[in-house]
Amino acid sequence: MNSRDPLANTEFPLKPRPHKHAPQRFRTIWISDVHLGTSGCQAKRLLEFLKATESDKLYLVGDIVDGWQLKRRWYWHQTHNDVVQLVLKKAKKGTKVIFVPGNHDEAVRQFIGLDFGGIKIRDEHVHTTANGKRMLVLHGDRFDGVIACAKWLAYVGDSLYTMILKFNQVYNGWRARAGLPYWSLSQYLKLKVKNAVSYISSFEQALAAEARKQGVDGVICGHIHKPEIRDIDGILYCNDGDWVESLSALVEDQSGELRLVDWHEVMLRWEQSQFAPEDDACPVPA
Repeated sequence: MNSRDPLANTEFPLKPRPHKHAPQRFRTIWISDVHLGTSGCQAKRLLEFLKATESDKLYLVGDIVDGWQLKRRWYWHQTHNDVVQLVLKKAKKGTKVIFVPGNHDEAVRQFIGLDFGGIKIRDEHVHTTANGKRMLVLHGDRFDGVIACAKWLAYVGDSLYTMILKFNQVYNGWRARAGLPYWSLSQYLKLKVKNAVSYISSFEQALAAEARKQGVDGVICGHIHKPEIRDIDGILYCNDGDWVESLSALVEDQSGELRLVDWHEVMLRWEQSQFAPEDDACPVPA
């Protein structure tokens, strides 16, 4: 089968590795909005990210598999299988994997409270960081007014978003050939269109309010594909982004600090660590 990964021919310029170097080690990693089962999913990049990192806990914060799109048209690239297999392998080797389903993989919610293959399925979860912060982890779709009040409109919006992503693939293929960096139309529209900005702000405020209601220090979510860490009236709001456009994740280091990373940053460190001494390769940033 010919590859349909949008960036399948865009290789990260890794040189031959003179030794097997250690992956970057984090206490916790959060990823969401992977959308396996769609041509827009950057599964190959996620696979590289997962191979280049290790963690005690790995949270899958919803929309890992896109059931909405799979119902319309079946698409499943080999790299999508590889991602699933690698996550299962990590769970088998001792990584604690917690899967919090989202709206696109809502079919999994019938299994909330169960464990499969070392993966815990939970509706939401409170994570305690190394420095004692209690963070509510949930996908966030139930705080989306469109999904809560007019799910049909969410389906229409999803179809339009898919069309924009296909345009992005063609347009960015041309930009790559011209030596220009990646540019996201949908991210641009989110930041420029007043209603979209208002929607994002309302979503963030609603999540912060839920965290305050539950008496925790902050909230970690996905859903809106906008990576963010910021304080909202004393509540730490964190969104881990997505693996369709931003290629981002939220990580916790051994001291409990939370920060956002992206595929390019992690792969750059991975490349640099090839030539570092074995005993100090890939230190986790403080």
